[in-house]
Amino acid sequence: MNKTKVFIVDDSAIVREILTDRLSRDPRIEVVGSAIDPYVARDKLEKIEVDVITLDIEMPRMDGLTFLRQLMKYFPKPVIIVSSLAKSSSQAAMEALELGAVDVVPKPGGPFSVEDVVDLLIDRILAAKEADLGKLQAHSQRLQQSSPGNRIQKSYLAGLKTTNQLITVGASTGGTIALEEIFRDWGMDFPPTLAVIHMPEKFTATFASRLNDLCEVTVKEAENGETLFPGTIYIAPGNYHMMLKTQGTERFLRIATGPKVCNQRPAVDTMFNSVAEQVGRNCIGVLLTGMGKDGAQGLLKIKNAGGHTIAQDEASSIVWGMPKEAIDLGASDCILPLGKITEYIRKRLSNNL
Repeated sequence: MNKTKVFIVDDSAIVREILTDRLSRDPRIEVVGSAIDPYVARDKLEKIEVDVITLDIEMPRMDGLTFLRQLMKYFPKPVIIVSSLAKSSSQAAMEALELGAVDVVPKPGGPFSVEDVVDLLIDRILAAKEADLGKLQAHSQRLQQSSPGNRIQKSYLAGLKTTNQLITVGASTGGTIALEEIFRDWGMDFPPTLAVIHMPEKFTATFASRLNDLCEVTVKEAENGETLFPGTIYIAPGNYHMMLKTQGTERFLRIATGPKVCNQRPAVDTMFNSVAEQVGRNCIGVLLTGMGKDGAQGLLKIKNAGGHTIAQDEASSIVWGMPKEAIDLGASDCILPLGKITEYIRKRLSNNL
C-alpha cells in the first residue's frame, strides 16, 4: 500500500511534534518532514516527494496566506489549513480556501482535543490526496476574478410563490468553493435553502459570514428553533446536525448533537433524511463535491419521497465521491456541472423544467 506522504508547516514545535507523532501512527500516512516557517518549508519541499501539506496561517517571517499563494503558483499541492479558532485566523482560513487550500481543521486546544483533531485531520488528508488540484485551481481563479457587485439583477422571479418549497445542499472536500460558486447567483426569491458542509465548529460561522458578504441573499449560520424564510441560506454549524421540523404550516430548524453519521457531524444524510420526511416532493436536493458516501442515501430518500435531485458531475468535482455514490444508487434525477446548477434550479422553480 502506498502511504500518503504528508509535510507539516507550523511555527509551534509542540504542534509539529504532536502531529508528526500521531499522524505517523496511522498505517496509511507517512510524515516525510516538517518546517518551522515557509522559508524552511520551501527549501525542504524542493528535495522530497509530498502528497499533502498541512499549513499554519500565523507564522513568523512569512504568513501562511502569502506562502499558499506562492505554493499554488510554483509548487501546487493539496494543502490543508491547520488554524486556531480566533476570529482573525478563521477569516484567514476562509481566504485560504478561496486561494486553493483543500480543507481546514482546528488546531489542538480549547474545545478540540488532540484525538479529535488528529482523527479529523487523517480523514481530511486522505480526502485531499484524492482531490483534483487542477479543478480546484480553476474554480478558485474563476471566483477570485468574478465580482459580485457586477452581477445582473434578475427580477423575473419577483412574483414567484416559493413558500412551500425548499432547497437543500450538501458538500464536503472542495465544497467551500462549490457553494460559493452556486450561491453567488442565488435568487432573492428562491425558497429557504439548507446547506451542510463538512467543516469544524466555529469555522462555519466565518464561512457563512463570508458568503453573506458575497451573495445577494442572506447567508447565516443556522440556529436552533429558528423559522425559515425565502431568500435565506442556512449553514449547519460545525459539530452539530441540522434537521428540518414542521408544525402546521411553519417550518423551523433543529440543531442538535448526536452520533456521527458517515463519520460526520454535521452529516448531509441527517439533513436530507429530515427534509425528505418533512417536505417530500416540495424539495430540491443537491449533492456536490466531496469524498465518501455522506448524502447519497439521503438524496435517494428525497427522490423516493417525490423531490427533485441533482448530483454534481465528475468533470467539475474536486473529489467525485459523494455525487458518484448517489448516482450509483440511482438517487439523482439529473447530473450537472457546477456552473449549470443554479440556472437549472432557477428554471425548475419557474416551472420551465
